[in-house]
Amino acid sequence: MAQKGVELDRETFSCSICLDLLKDPGTLPCGHSYCINCIQSFWDGEDEKRIYSCPQCRQSFTPRPVLRKNTMLAVLVEQLKKTGLQAAPADHCYAGAEDVACDVCTGRKLKAFKSCLQCVASYCEKHLQPHRDSAPFKKHKLVEPSKKLQENICSRHDEVMKMFCRTDQQCICYLCSVEEHKGHDTVSAAAERTERQRELEGSRQNIQQRIQDTEKDVKLLQQEVEAISRSADKAVEHSEKIFTELIRLMEKRRSDVKQQLRWQQETEVSRVKELQEKLEREITELKRKDAELKKLSHTEDHNQFLHNYPSLSALSEATHSSSINIRPHRYFEDVTAAVSGVRDKLQDALRDTWTNVSLTVTEVDVLLPQPEPKTRAEFFRYSRHITLDPNTAFTELLLSEGNRKVTVMRQQQFYSKHPDRFTGWSQVLSRESLTGRCYWEVEWRGRGVNVAVAYKNISRAGDECLFGFNDKSWMLYCANNSYNFYHNKVQTPVSGPQSSRVGVYLDHSAGILSFYSVSETMTLLRRVQTTFTQPLYAGLCLHPDSTAELCQVK
Repeated sequence: MAQKGVELDRETFSCSICLDLLKDPGTLPCGHSYCINCIQSFWDGEDEKRIYSCPQCRQSFTPRPVLRKNTMLAVLVEQLKKTGLQAAPADHCYAGAEDVACDVCTGRKLKAFKSCLQCVASYCEKHLQPHRDSAPFKKHKLVEPSKKLQENICSRHDEVMKMFCRTDQQCICYLCSVEEHKGHDTVSAAAERTERQRELEGSRQNIQQRIQDTEKDVKLLQQEVEAISRSADKAVEHSEKIFTELIRLMEKRRSDVKQQLRWQQETEVSRVKELQEKLEREITELKRKDAELKKLSHTEDHNQFLHNYPSLSALSEATHSSSINIRPHRYFEDVTAAVSGVRDKLQDALRDTWTNVSLTVTEVDVLLPQPEPKTRAEFFRYSRHITLDPNTAFTELLLSEGNRKVTVMRQQQFYSKHPDRFTGWSQVLSRESLTGRCYWEVEWRGRGVNVAVAYKNISRAGDECLFGFNDKSWMLYCANNSYNFYHNKVQTPVSGPQSSRVGVYLDHSAGILSFYSVSETMTLLRRVQTTFTQPLYAGLCLHPDSTAELCQVK
């Protein structure tokens, strides 16, 4: 309790300017006391106004009071010093570069606790006390500490701007309202604030509603993410089981074929060795018979020769080599061919059905459509590695460069029969199906090329199969001096810069198909907006003496 009293005395006998114990205290006519040096320095700043005020109560004095040392206060301060050392404010109480400083403090300034809009000044807790205790100051408007108090003062009239001009949408002082803003729609700043406050509350309500709506959308999207993840995990699990079963089945078939081949090998080898041993025994018997006949041929006794000859001349039935069916060394090539046929059919089945598998993967619509690419670099983000399918190539087309380049030949190429092969026109489709967003480029030379996309079930024969002349394909005709677009037998002339390279952009889900002339820049030639009901395949149709290549874009 004693210590608390000492602290109270210290505060009572402290200078409200330097916040230290009074040094040579002097008392003003209003009754407040300060260090004589502190109050003299404070008044030095007010010499221009020739009105000198108390920093605490703001009472003014004219002329400048002459202060003398208050002996009684000085004695009391000296006694207080003997009671204990003065505690300095903590460092965090002082104003830093980013803080609002007290306008009354001298020397090292404390942080401001409040700013007064009427006084246009900021005060620490100590110097704010008059605004709390003095009745005239209690009417002042206190706000959070601000460095922008001067913005409330009219630069023209040096008055507080308490008016608002709605005509010019700016704060003004009262003198402005009767001078340069005379006749304008002016109201008090408080009235305008009330109006704007209502608008602000309306805006806040709108924002809060939008926040709630957006949070609902975010929650729905999060649920969608979780649903996608669960569905994908489940699909992966089931797919793994199915592929494991397929692999197990393939392993079993491989084991069965291997076992059957080894059994057949063992059977055939055993049969051949049995016959080989029989022939070897026959050779031994014939050699023995030949030795006996040789010996008989040297017998000089005619009677003995004639006696033994009948028994030695009789031979067992021979196994002639001409009766052994020796085939060329292609014993099991038929099995290899059969297994190869199974492989080819399996590859075809996987390629044909893979599109159906891809289509079952539902694309999530997050209601935030992505913009179409604008630059070639943006298009490259969707580039696809595409190859041409030999099973679809017309017989006079030669594929090369890893099935990325196609050339028209004057003679038929060797292709096996296949139901996917075009027979009516020099056309070829890609091996890969195209869904989602895709971009590719075609470099061509010669008389012309048709760059197209088509469904897999497009006709393969007759005029019905020509790209652009049915409802299953879209085609850009490119020649040395013209472009034309075709779909379902409808021709549309296309203008644009000539180029030997054509870019194709596909957004399957959005139903967008675009063709570009590609050189140093990209120029849109034709854009189609439709609905694609099946996966698409890249297509090329070549004119005589022409080549085309699917470029590897980077």
